[in-house]
Amino acid sequence: MPLPTFTTLGHGPLVLMLHGSGGGFRAFAPQVETLASLGWRAVAWDMPGYGYSPPIEPYAFKGLAERCSALIEALQPGGGGVILVGQGMGGMVAQEVAARRPDQVRALVLVATSAAVPAGEAYARHIADCLDWLAAGHDMEAIAELRLPRMVGPAALPEGVRLAAFCQGQARAATWRRALAAMRDFDRRAALAHLAVPTLLVAGAQDRLTPPPLLRDMAAAIAGSHYLELPGVGHLPHLEAPDAFDAALLDFLRAAPPVQRH
Repeated sequence: MPLPTFTTLGHGPLVLMLHGSGGGFRAFAPQVETLASLGWRAVAWDMPGYGYSPPIEPYAFKGLAERCSALIEALQPGGGGVILVGQGMGGMVAQEVAARRPDQVRALVLVATSAAVPAGEAYARHIADCLDWLAAGHDMEAIAELRLPRMVGPAALPEGVRLAAFCQGQARAATWRRALAAMRDFDRRAALAHLAVPTLLVAGAQDRLTPPPLLRDMAAAIAGSHYLELPGVGHLPHLEAPDAFDAALLDFLRAAPPVQRH
C-alpha cells in the first residue's frame, strides 16, 4: 500500500493534521510551525489524490481511513496512538479512523466538520454548488474565487484566506469531484457515542457550512468532549484566526494523556 505524502517538522508527541476537501498539506502550515517550535512532531498529509499522494479507487472514506492508518503505523511504529486534527473533510477522515482503528488515536480535534451531510442542509447545498461549478467548466482558481467568500468570516486574516485560495487552486478537479461525492455519503453519527478519547470540537461563529449548532450537537453526543467557538471566523478557523486557534489547540494538547508505548 503506497503511503500518502506528508510534511513533518519537530520532535515529540505526534500530531497528524488532515486537511479539508479544498486543502492540502500547506493548509496547516501555521500549526506545523507553531507545534514544532513547542515540542511536538507536527505532520500534515496530502490526502490521497492531492499533491503527490497516490489516488485510491474507489474514492471513499474506508480507503481514506486505511491510508491514514498506514501512515500512522509508518510514522509511529511503536504504537501508542496519535493526536488527529481534522478540518472539514479531514475531520470526517479522523472520525472514520477513530471508528475503525481506535487503538491508533489518543485524542481528536474536529474542526468545522460534521458527522454526516444530510440532504437539504447547508453543507449538502454547498457541495451541490461546488459540483455545479465543476460541471460548468470552472477551473480551480475560479472556483476558489467563488467559494472562499462563502466560507470565511468577517474577521478572517487576509493571509490565511490567500493561503486557502492557493490550496484550493492546487487541487485537481477530478479528485475534488470524487472527494465531494464521498462527503455526500458520509455518516458516522452513530459512532459519536462510542468515541472514548479526549475530543475537542472547534467551530467558527460565522461558519455557514458547518454552523456552531451542528458542532455543539456533535459535542453533546461525545462523552467528555470540549466545545470551542471562535468569534468572527467561518469554516477555516485554523487559517482565519491561527493565533487563537493555535492557543486553544495547545491548551488541549497539553492536557491530553501521555503516549502509552507497547
